[in-house]
Amino acid sequence: MGTQNQLIRQHLESGKSITPLEALNRYDCLRLGARIYELKRDGLPIKTERKTNGKKWFAEYSL
Repeated sequence: MGTQNQLIRQHLESGKSITPLEALNRYDCLRLGARIYELKRDGLPIKTERKTNGKKWFAEYSL
């Protein structure tokens, strides 16, 4: 098992998107925004899309 950054990078590089709830459930990551910031700083071209479930707004990240 890798670090959260490694796991999230692999997830994104496999063509999948990720939301904070998915990150929590899959990788025990409570601070996805911070992990995304670090991955962007390292050069990964991550796109952010705002989504809603009708009640709350959240971010969905993809490459």
